[in-house]
Amino acid sequence: MMAYLSGSRIVDNSISATAFKDMKATFVPGEREENETTKGLRVADKGFLNTAVIRSEITYIDGEAGVLRYRGYPIEQLALHSSHLETAYLLIYGSLPTKPQLKVFEAEVLHHGVTHADAEQFCRSFRYDAHPMAILTSAFAYLGSYYGEANPSLQGQTLYTKGDATSLAVMDKQIYRLIGKATTLAAMAYRVRQGRDFVTPPTGLSYTGSFLYQMDHLGEENYTPNPVLEKALDVLFLLHADHELNASATTVLQTGSSLVDPYSAIAAGCASLYGPLHGGANEAVIRMLISIGKPENVPAFIEAVKKREKVLSGFGHRVYKTSDPRSFIVRKTADEVFKITGKDELLETAMALHEAAMKDEYFIKRKLAANVDFCSGLIYRAMGFPLDFFPVLFAVPRVVGWLAHWRQMMLQEGGVKIWRPRQIYVGASKREYVPIHERAEVQGPRKTPSPIAHSGITKRTMLATFKGKLPTKL
Repeated sequence: MMAYLSGSRIVDNSISATAFKDMKATFVPGEREENETTKGLRVADKGFLNTAVIRSEITYIDGEAGVLRYRGYPIEQLALHSSHLETAYLLIYGSLPTKPQLKVFEAEVLHHGVTHADAEQFCRSFRYDAHPMAILTSAFAYLGSYYGEANPSLQGQTLYTKGDATSLAVMDKQIYRLIGKATTLAAMAYRVRQGRDFVTPPTGLSYTGSFLYQMDHLGEENYTPNPVLEKALDVLFLLHADHELNASATTVLQTGSSLVDPYSAIAAGCASLYGPLHGGANEAVIRMLISIGKPENVPAFIEAVKKREKVLSGFGHRVYKTSDPRSFIVRKTADEVFKITGKDELLETAMALHEAAMKDEYFIKRKLAANVDFCSGLIYRAMGFPLDFFPVLFAVPRVVGWLAHWRQMMLQEGGVKIWRPRQIYVGASKREYVPIHERAEVQGPRKTPSPIAHSGITKRTMLATFKGKLPTKL
């Protein structure tokens, strides 16, 4: 679509946000100067509900129709015929690889799965009960300290934006490293919790096979992960590889727009994914099902949700307003896994909840269908992963999508501009400084710092006397 609106061109059903600055009003006496009325109209879009920040060729989503495509290929076809690493190649480079191309890509990714020996000391520095996402997020940032040739701050800010053969080679090497080491670092985070030694990535196994090996191998001869679990994990990795500009992908681009090294950008994305509104959703599903308990408790839970006394996890989506196309693939994968692991004890509760929600007018009107998180958590649980490891199983494959978007931005026409959103300032107008002895005390919720109850050594120290002690209140 191409047209003209008030002198501004509409391209691909979008208009430049800066075009609205041409719509200016006359300043009215008495109006707040902070509104900057004469500088043009601003676009208010809390939470990026309808703001396009980049032109992308990677992932297409039609939330109304329940469509998800990677580079034009329906997710259903890729899940049936492709593999995670083949799909990674597609997402990053734009086309499905030939057999020789895939062989080289897989070999490079798996080759770069080995970490520096210092990584063991780094991961061991965390407490035994540290959350694995905290370890993984820190580990991605830590990786950047080893590769000075990958840091634009050291090599020049055009390191990744030139697009010549040398620049592309440096970029590709970091892509191999990050995808390859993602499973290794995740496995190390897992084994820290188990109190086990770390395992060097094996040779001859697939990407997910190597991941399972590194998590589970305890010295057994010719150890091979179960092929059904290996395949199931590969399908789940493929489904979670990218999902357009979600919170974590946007965080990677926001961070990457400063031309920081890719390890720091990926670490930022991992931190964003850590949140319960994003990567922690499948964990929340299991905790919800555990709280419900038995199928007969579902009706009471449904009523509590409708009264907003409880939160329904695993249903609805920010983008999908009908069904999540990934959820159907996950259900089929779940059936395959349950055949060898046995059905999860929460499965009947999950199915009862799904059936009740799909029949209830409250959820139908709000288009709250089951999403990918509803069944994926059950699969991870059936495979024996602890609940707090679920976000890690989301983060590892999503590294691919993050890198695809980061690479696209680095090579975009016109170069990279640092992301700097506008705000609508609604705070105080200009105020004069008041000396401390003349100020009136401000009180009330959110207006003053919260008091903290101290105990132990802090409490005893507060009661002690010593030179230079400031007045304290217990």
